[in-house]
Amino acid sequence: MSTPTPHSKRRRIPGTGEASRHGNRADHSDRADGPGAADGANGPGAADRSSRERNPSSQESGAERGLASLQRKLAAQLATPQLNYKVLMVVTACLTILGLVMVLSSSMVTSYASGASVFGEFIKQAVVVFLGLVAMWVALRMRPETIRKYSPWLLVVAVAMLIAVLIPGVGIGGEEVGSNSWIRIGPIGVQPSEVAKLALAVWGAATVSYRARATQRLNTALGAFLAVSFAILMLVLLQKDLGMMFSVGIVVAALIFFAGVSRQVITWVLGIVAVLGVFAITRQSFRGARITTWKDALTLNFGDSTTQGSSYQSHQGILSLSDGGFFGAGLGQSRAKWFYLPEAKNDFIFAIVGEELGLLGAFFVVFLFGMLAWFGIRTALAQKDPFLRLLAATLTIGISVQAFFNMAYVVGLLPVTGIQLPLISAGGSSAIITLLSMGLLCNCARNEPETISSMQHEGRPLIDRILMLPEPQGYKAGEQRRNERRETSYSYGEPVTRQRASAGRGSQDVRRERDRVEQSIRRVGGESRLRGYDGVRRQDLPPTATPKPMPRSRHRADESRQAGARKVRRTIDNRHRRR
Repeated sequence: MSTPTPHSKRRRIPGTGEASRHGNRADHSDRADGPGAADGANGPGAADRSSRERNPSSQESGAERGLASLQRKLAAQLATPQLNYKVLMVVTACLTILGLVMVLSSSMVTSYASGASVFGEFIKQAVVVFLGLVAMWVALRMRPETIRKYSPWLLVVAVAMLIAVLIPGVGIGGEEVGSNSWIRIGPIGVQPSEVAKLALAVWGAATVSYRARATQRLNTALGAFLAVSFAILMLVLLQKDLGMMFSVGIVVAALIFFAGVSRQVITWVLGIVAVLGVFAITRQSFRGARITTWKDALTLNFGDSTTQGSSYQSHQGILSLSDGGFFGAGLGQSRAKWFYLPEAKNDFIFAIVGEELGLLGAFFVVFLFGMLAWFGIRTALAQKDPFLRLLAATLTIGISVQAFFNMAYVVGLLPVTGIQLPLISAGGSSAIITLLSMGLLCNCARNEPETISSMQHEGRPLIDRILMLPEPQGYKAGEQRRNERRETSYSYGEPVTRQRASAGRGSQDVRRERDRVEQSIRRVGGESRLRGYDGVRRQDLPPTATPKPMPRSRHRADESRQAGARKVRRTIDNRHRRR
């Protein structure tokens, strides 16, 4: 074997990056010192550089390889177990904290003007958020079977509240917002339509998933859900709350879409909701004025008469957004909240976000809701349980569409309907129901098959240990149906092994002859031959033969044979050791 010299170059293996790197290192060493510098200048490294200079496509291929590597790393990160659950928890925390900060900033002036402290509205919202976080914690601890079991009771409570709000003296809000859609429980106002939206999502996912597996016909599975949905839409319409009717309609459309129905059924459902919406708009004059306001806001062509009338709120909201600029006026420095913008802490709080935090803050809110929508749909697609799949998709669409609709009508892209921005706007029942919905969505993410396997092998994440959440259990296909079969009492026919008096053992003549023989045997005092379904008693069977013991001579022969085998193996092992 020849000894390598300083002038020798290491052979490079085509297609391997390691050899290429060594080859380039050898070329650099040859050019740096030694008499072979001239050869190194004309070696393979120089040829590669000249070919790259002549052919720029090699640089493009390098960029493509880098992009492909980045895509593979991103795909590997997205495939990490527990990612959907952790992202949804982080998004919920960010939206909740941002919402409390913006409620404090936007309500300080109105709280002080009402004679209370500047923190009055903020403290009330903080209490509501705390109750919502408790509800979210309870939803995270519940097993999917428990959620499915109590979903009908949640629907019954929601329908009862929708009926109660229509009773004169119980429902309030008509003088303030034009719709009797609130029930006052102490200092907190409860909106039954919010409860009905959540109940319809949970009960609908449980009912449709179960009936679709039981009947294998989607039309039969959707019958009860569509009937209940139509009844709830009519109850919300009687409250004169067009915005909440739109929110409930979005939940219904999302559930039937993810259930796999045809486009014709979805078109019919959306058509019915649209007809009901047009009917509601024509019945109230102020809703017709909202359509005119939407046209002015969409074209940014506000008239002098409308800016002091029906378009006042939309005009002030767009002015607030424009005053924010790119970086915003600063937290707490909004001028619109000084009685220029009505409902600054509720429906139009996104305008305050844009004014104080600027375009960056507004994009951050849009980004958070976009992450919520994307990872919520990923959670639904990763489920094996049909109930959790429908529930995750319906809750995600319900929250995300409501958020984007609110931000769209603040910037003038859609008509104003009075829908709040989830987790950001001030509100009692809205914050509690939204946090409860996020708890159910995160519960769906915890019950993904890969997440369950990861928690069982690697342990629960830190947030689960802090919140004392139990370890999720795996989903077993058909377990609900099997449990129902165990709890159901069935009435079967007569067992085939039951002994009968006369029927079932032969023809009529055979039975008569057998009865005659039995009577004759009993007459002479003999024993009957009918002793069981096989005609033989167990004690009448011959005794089983016991195995004979092995003789001592055979034991000795077996022991001597085993000893000889062990001696042969030791001899062979000793010969191998000597070699």
